[in-house]
Amino acid sequence: MVKICCIGAGYVGGPTMAVIALHCPSIEVVVVDISVTRISAWNSDQLPIYEPGLNEVVKQCKGRNLFFSTDIEKHVSEADIIFVSVNTPTKTRGLGAGKAADLTYWESAARMIADVSKSNKIVVEKSTVPVKTAEAIERILTHNSKGIKYQILSNPEFLAEGTAIQDLFKPDRVLIGGRETPDGLKAIQALKDVYAHWVPEDRIITTNLWSAELSKLAANAFLAQRISSVNAMSALCEATGADVSQVSHAVGKDSRIGPKFLNASVGFGGSCFQKDILNLVYICECNGLAEVANYWKQVIKVNDYQKNRFVNRVVSSMFNTVSGKKIGIMGFAFKKDTGDTRETPAIDVCKGLLGDKARLSIYDPQVTADQIQRDLTMNKFDWDHPIHLQPMSPTGVKQVSIAWDAYEASKDAHALCILTEWDEFKTLDYRRIFDNMQKPAFVFDGRNVVNVEMLRDIGFIVYSIGKPLDPWLKNMPAVA
Repeated sequence: MVKICCIGAGYVGGPTMAVIALHCPSIEVVVVDISVTRISAWNSDQLPIYEPGLNEVVKQCKGRNLFFSTDIEKHVSEADIIFVSVNTPTKTRGLGAGKAADLTYWESAARMIADVSKSNKIVVEKSTVPVKTAEAIERILTHNSKGIKYQILSNPEFLAEGTAIQDLFKPDRVLIGGRETPDGLKAIQALKDVYAHWVPEDRIITTNLWSAELSKLAANAFLAQRISSVNAMSALCEATGADVSQVSHAVGKDSRIGPKFLNASVGFGGSCFQKDILNLVYICECNGLAEVANYWKQVIKVNDYQKNRFVNRVVSSMFNTVSGKKIGIMGFAFKKDTGDTRETPAIDVCKGLLGDKARLSIYDPQVTADQIQRDLTMNKFDWDHPIHLQPMSPTGVKQVSIAWDAYEASKDAHALCILTEWDEFKTLDYRRIFDNMQKPAFVFDGRNVVNVEMLRDIGFIVYSIGKPLDPWLKNMPAVA
C-alpha cells in the first residue's frame, strides 16, 4: 500500500488530503500537525475549518484510509510520499522584511524528514513557496541523506476558499514540477498516478521545478491584478457617473478578457494574494528587475487605496466624523463561504473606522468573536505564524462588540458597512433594519450585493462601490 503523509493540517493540507483519500481508497493518507488542538478538531465532528462539502468527504474516509495525528516522526518515516503544507509567512524582520517569505517552518520540516527517514522519499512542496525553494530543500536533504534518496517535486495548490472541494474534485489543472532526470521523471510519474485516479490526464501538467514554483505566484498575481484593475476603474466610475457593473460586463464579454474576477469590491484579501505578490516583488528585486518589481507593487498599492477610499467615503458622508457613532459591520471573512479572515479587507476598514473613534457591532455567520478580536489587535503578518507562536488572545477592543445576527448589529446604528458578500445580506428585511436605525441611515456596500434603488426607496442613503453616487454623497467627496 502506498503511504502518503502531509505535514500541515490547515486550509490546504486538510481538504487536499481528504479528497486524495476519497478517490484513492488503496492509498493510506495521514495528515500530521504539531497543533494538538487542530488535530483534535479534525478527529471530532467540529472540523477546524469551514469549507462547503468538506465535512461529508472527511466523514466518508476518516478511520478508513484517512487519519489525523500529532505523531509526526512516525508517519513521516513510514511514508512514501510526503506533502509539506506548512506556513510560509512574510518575514517581519531581517533581510527582506515585509516582502520575502520566511522559510523557517519549511527548513525545520526538511531537517526533520532527513532525521527520521529510513527509506527513499518523494517530498512534495504543497505550500506556496518562493522560486528556488526546492533547491534549498534538496540541499538540506542531500547533505543529511545517510544514503537515502530524495526527489523534490513542486505541486502548488490552486484552490479558492469557499469552493475548495469543488476545485479539488474538478481542477482546471494539476501542476507537477520536478527534476528532468530519470529519478525525477519517475517521481513525477508516481505523483501523477495518484491524481490520475480522478483527474483527466490532459489536465495534469508537468514542468521543471522552477516553472511550477513560479506559476503559482504568477497565477495569484494575475488574479489580484484583475481585481485591482477593476477597483481602479470603480473610483473613476464614481467620479464620472458610470456604473462599474455595466463597465465590467461590457469588458468581460471580450473573449480575450473573460468575465471572472471583474467584480469591484472594497479590496482583495485571503492568505495568498498579497503575500505572493510581495514575494514576487522581492524575487524581482533580488534579480535586479526593479521595473518589474514596481509594476507588481502597484497592484498592492491600488488594493490599499481602495480600502482607504472606502473608509474615507464612510467618514466624509457622515458629516466628516464617526466618533461615538455605532456602525454595523456586515461580514468579516475575506469572502463568502469561508470563516477565513487572513488579510480580509474588513480588518483595515474596521481599524480605519476605529481610528476615528467609531463604535463597531460586527456580525459574520462563520467567524468567531475571539478571531475578530485577535485580528483587530494583531500586528500585520502575525496571523501567518503557527497559532502557538501568535500573540495570546487579547482582552478585546473596547469599541467593538460582536453581534449574533445582522438585525442586532444594525439596531440603533448610524450606518451599515457590507464587507463580505454573504448571500444572506441580499435577502435581509431592510425595512425592519431601517426602522431600527438612527436617521439619516446609511448603507455602504463594499461588495455590491444590495438592490440600491430598493434601499433608497426605503429611505437609506446608499453608497455602492463604483456605482453612480447618491445625491447626498455628491457634495461630500471622499478624500483618498
